[in-house]
Amino acid sequence: MQTSFTLAQLADPDVAESERILRTCVHCGFCTATCPTYVLLGDELDSPRGRIYLIKDMLENDRPATAEVVKHIDRCLSCLSCMTTCPSGVHYMHLVDHARIHIEETYRRPVSDRALRTLLGFVLPHNGRFRLALRAGRLAKPFIPVLEALGLTRLAAMLRLAPAALPPARADQGRTLFAAIGPKRGRVVLMDGCVTPVIGPQVQAAAIRVLTRHGIEVVMPKTQGCCGGLDHHAGREGAALAKVRDNVDAWLAEADGPGLDAIVITASGCGTTVKDYGHMLRTDAAYAGKAARVSKLTLDISEYLSRLNIVQRHNTGLTVAYHAACSLQHGQKVVRPPKELLSKLGFVVKDVPESHLCCGSAGTYNILQPELADRLRKRKVANVEKVRPDVIAAGNIGCITQIAAGTSIPVVHTIELIDWATGGPEPSRLTGRRSPAVPGEAVVAVM
Repeated sequence: MQTSFTLAQLADPDVAESERILRTCVHCGFCTATCPTYVLLGDELDSPRGRIYLIKDMLENDRPATAEVVKHIDRCLSCLSCMTTCPSGVHYMHLVDHARIHIEETYRRPVSDRALRTLLGFVLPHNGRFRLALRAGRLAKPFIPVLEALGLTRLAAMLRLAPAALPPARADQGRTLFAAIGPKRGRVVLMDGCVTPVIGPQVQAAAIRVLTRHGIEVVMPKTQGCCGGLDHHAGREGAALAKVRDNVDAWLAEADGPGLDAIVITASGCGTTVKDYGHMLRTDAAYAGKAARVSKLTLDISEYLSRLNIVQRHNTGLTVAYHAACSLQHGQKVVRPPKELLSKLGFVVKDVPESHLCCGSAGTYNILQPELADRLRKRKVANVEKVRPDVIAAGNIGCITQIAAGTSIPVVHTIELIDWATGGPEPSRLTGRRSPAVPGEAVVAVM
């Protein structure tokens, strides 16, 4: 794509990076076939190629974002399916992130939109605030029809996602060190995150059990926190980078002290962000090198476990529909490890039709764009049900919450199944909902 940025504009490293990305695009349109919003709406401006044109025009002319541009950029899920499809290697993620920062700096959103985004940014990255908000949300659930009648669909969508009952916090919540069982084979940081400890504490508990069971010492620094992704994708770059620096300091204190093999993450959305820390802080002289080290150390839980000799201790005989989270398959290019681990442990693993399409979770997308998110969830659930699974496995807490809201099939994190098959407890969402496996029955994996 031809560009005409001025030398003064290109002196800004963010503009220079976006110009390089824009020049990589050859207008081929391959991305349109795999873009969820284009598949649903058929509007060129709701495709990656269309958004690239809008972003180029906005940045090149150095003009404030318009309501029309904001509408189409806001509809982007950042699922990054376009990056998997693109034959030219267009790094759409960095381009759309730059556009969102520009929107945040130059566009004044309607009051209701600003209020909701401010609320999400204030609540979600903080475990205590998030837990209190969910408790309040349970009390407000009966008013969902009233909110919808008043046109407050986004508030209604937020309340629908709130669980009927919060799971109890981990008994060891707040503990920072978990010793390896048996001979110590490694040491990792396990990122706790902001959402998972509140609505999915069983995920982290399962990860700790699997890691320690296989000789890995686990540390969870008290000073680690939100990855910064929620602020980053909302264009609030200052708030995002402050969280990034805090995590870099927390994790490198461990790496430079007792030492680390990896920073292990169970929420693939967070993993995609942390693996991009090196880029996010590339212009920060004090942190660029440190952030790059953190990115290099970061692995999804399935990536790390694939390096170990995971031992099966329990044969479940279950058929698993594996939902490939967009942030894992497109953002991190981690495709085979989760399925190979499940298959190795005796599960019958089935891919889901249209697995490249997003489920509609995408961070806070199912709150900010509830109509599109609902359509994507229904499409995802229909495809999942075609393979007739006993259980659905996913590697991201957002996907788990989104899909579970649309189906009666149990949805669990991949690590919960791995934990169960290697000697841990049966996932709570499966208890009493399965047929017992036949002892010694052979299980064949279908990939």
